[in-house]
Amino acid sequence: MRVWLYPFVGAVCLFLTNPIFAQDATSPAPAAPKPPSSDGPSTATSTVMRTNSMAVLDDKKKLGSNDYVSFRVVEDRDNESQRLRVNDNGELEVPYVGLVPARGKSCKELAYTIKSLLEKEYYYHATVILAVDRVSEKSRGRIYVYGSVKAQGPQEIPPDESYTVSKAIIKAGGFGDFANKRKVKLTRKTGQESTVDLKRVIEEGHTDEDLELGPDDQIYVPQRLINM
Repeated sequence: MRVWLYPFVGAVCLFLTNPIFAQDATSPAPAAPKPPSSDGPSTATSTVMRTNSMAVLDDKKKLGSNDYVSFRVVEDRDNESQRLRVNDNGELEVPYVGLVPARGKSCKELAYTIKSLLEKEYYYHATVILAVDRVSEKSRGRIYVYGSVKAQGPQEIPPDESYTVSKAIIKAGGFGDFANKRKVKLTRKTGQESTVDLKRVIEEGHTDEDLELGPDDQIYVPQRLINM
């Protein structure tokens, strides 16, 4: 009579090599899982990993040199976020694309710029997710306020907020007694001039007309021609 042993031997090997059954009472207990590191993913990284829509990206805060952002392309195979830094020249080095001007742009604006560049050569469709990871603590330069305000002179641009004309006027102590709030003049570093109606901004709530300031911008508050 012939006896077939191979199936039985195979079953024994499978049984013994299974880690659940191979461990006996003398084997050391499995190591406890490590606690999460304090250097784990930042809030921005977590947000970027959970977000799949460009519509919800921040369109208010403007990026500056030495800011860090978390970056992800939803369609990427590895689907991981990366931490990128805005360099001293205000540019962000983006994978595949290279250096992209970033200073003065919101995450939403920059994401759409990167999206269009990626779709030229690398993607049929790219969903670019960007979020501020860390804001530089360095000053972003100075602006200058003069004319009919309580305290004329230079002001440092805060590193961690969007600094607008109305905020600069408030920091200058407010308007002088005869200031013309409707014709506040903003002169950019480039020489471009704009007129801001701060009466509409402050008293009527038209905050979308409150222009954001950049390094070396100048604000001039004229006086009313007729003091009534």
